[in-house]
Amino acid sequence: MLDQINEAVKYLQSQTDVKPQVGVILGTGLGGLVNEINITNQISYEDIPHFPVSTVEGHSGRLIFGELGGKQVMAMQGRFHYYEGYTLQQCTFPVRVMKALGVERLVVSNASGGVNEDFEIGDLMLITDHINLFPGNPLIGKNIDELGPRFPDMSDAYDVGMIELAEKIAGELDIKVVKGIYAGLTGPTLETPAEYKMINILGADAVGMSTVPEVIVARHMEIPCFAVSIITDLGVEGKIVKVSAQDVIDVANEQEPKMTKIIKELIARV
Repeated sequence: MLDQINEAVKYLQSQTDVKPQVGVILGTGLGGLVNEINITNQISYEDIPHFPVSTVEGHSGRLIFGELGGKQVMAMQGRFHYYEGYTLQQCTFPVRVMKALGVERLVVSNASGGVNEDFEIGDLMLITDHINLFPGNPLIGKNIDELGPRFPDMSDAYDVGMIELAEKIAGELDIKVVKGIYAGLTGPTLETPAEYKMINILGADAVGMSTVPEVIVARHMEIPCFAVSIITDLGVEGKIVKVSAQDVIDVANEQEPKMTKIIKELIARV
């Protein structure tokens, strides 16, 4: 893995002079934040050694380098998912590359289904914790000591300071936010009513198919993380309706400007 990371880093450094301070991973239908970046370089995943390729609608598949909120950033416009057939190690490989390039903080977004009965479609949920319901962990296997410890502590997976700052920013911008726990499952099916109920009983407020592996790997390397979900559908008894991928993208697109305002200001202030 170290050789693969180094090869990817060497290639990217040959393509850009940007030394990223913040890494950003943009979820389904949430690639519009890129429009706020003063872009220096755009690099297709296909051109980067050892990078997987996005195969999902709503994920563009480009690595963006530039400036946002006064910080040098690298943004993934499209991420990788376990359900695409990639291993959890492959899904999280870009986070390893981010660290090697100098990224000091990670900001993650996703679209998710709300299982908290107080949530509404379109809510922005600041993630305070997660439950890993993937059939594995991206750290399984021989530990690479140069990257992080064998048994990383996950008691502060999501940075409290960044959560509090995002809440403050949302208040200043008069944008409603909620807080909650995110459960990560494999997909690609959306959950059954019984599964939604189980996820809520387990203590989660929202469920999705990403983020957890990426945050685990980031914390393995001691990168502070901030994550936000846009609640695109509800898995609450009596409110469950048939949902398509396009429905999810439509809600994400509609609410994205609010999320973008918060993230841009958060990056400027951290």
